[in-house]
Amino acid sequence: MDDSADLQGTIIGLGTLLVVAILAIGTFLTPTIAGFEPITLAGWVFAATLGAVATLHALVGQYDLTWGFGGVAVGWLFVLVGTGAQVLIGLFVLVVSGLYVVLVVRRRNRALAELAG
Repeated sequence: MDDSADLQGTIIGLGTLLVVAILAIGTFLTPTIAGFEPITLAGWVFAATLGAVATLHALVGQYDLTWGFGGVAVGWLFVLVGTGAQVLIGLFVLVVSGLYVVLVVRRRNRALAELAG
């Protein structure tokens, strides 16, 4: 994933900049953007960013991270559209998927360090 690692960083960076821009516009210029509250719109952009990262991992064959980032995106969707128990399920999926991504990345980093000697 050497070439796509740069693309992953670019996707996350652009998504983050867009979220910050939406929140700044909503805070300083207008209370709604295209009829949406800025915090809600920012949440959707963040979920879409995570979905794009999951898709990138699928394209390069890293299906474990596809499931992890995809789970985080789905968790966000449950939080954004759910009520009551659905939001709790979304938060649970967010936490579990996030922990899974951390564990996968740590395991890979250890394996690469062992290979390097």
